[in-house]
Amino acid sequence: MLTAAGAGLRVCHTCRQISRPAPPPLQSHCPRCDSELHRRQPASLARTWAFLIAAFILYVPANTLPVMRSSSLFGAQQDTIWSGIVFLWLDGSWFLAVLVFVASIMVPLAKLLVLSFLAVSVQLGSTARPRLRTRLYRGIEFVGRWSMLDIYVVTLLVGLVQLQSVAAISAGPGAVAFGAVVVLTMLASLSFDPRLIWDAADRPAQDARRRPHLDREWSA
Repeated sequence: MLTAAGAGLRVCHTCRQISRPAPPPLQSHCPRCDSELHRRQPASLARTWAFLIAAFILYVPANTLPVMRSSSLFGAQQDTIWSGIVFLWLDGSWFLAVLVFVASIMVPLAKLLVLSFLAVSVQLGSTARPRLRTRLYRGIEFVGRWSMLDIYVVTLLVGLVQLQSVAAISAGPGAVAFGAVVVLTMLASLSFDPRLIWDAADRPAQDARRRPHLDREWSA
């Protein structure tokens, strides 16, 4: 199957314009936005791994440090994501507890693990199931927008509580770490070029097409 890269075409990473690059001695630029053209995103795996490692490091304090601090006439309290899930479960709000657990614990961790799996498979040159791996990438792109449920809740609570003399709610350091994890996973997903999956999968077919020419040369 002929691809755009195989036909010598390039896709602009800025405006997505497809164009033919200049000859090798010259530097290729997009005719629409004048951005530099590349066959694939430059340093895709290196930037993806950098964001993933930083996200893995911040994932621990995001789930152990307090996300919300509340103080009132009756005392002060600090809540982490886990304590909020336990409180909702014991309070009988099982649906909300499961929703917060999935959106705040499972989804970020799943994104980190899936992106790590995709990066490792591309780095090892794996040719197994490229369609499945592409669907995994599309899946984490789709569910990534639901990763900041706790941040939304804290923001709403801070905006709703107006009587500072009676009660006050503020975001804790866990919220900052959690937000950083979400942003880093988004950057890792944007940095990863899924076309690298198909480059490794198409390589055996390209080698098979070249083999008859090599056989003719050796026989000659």
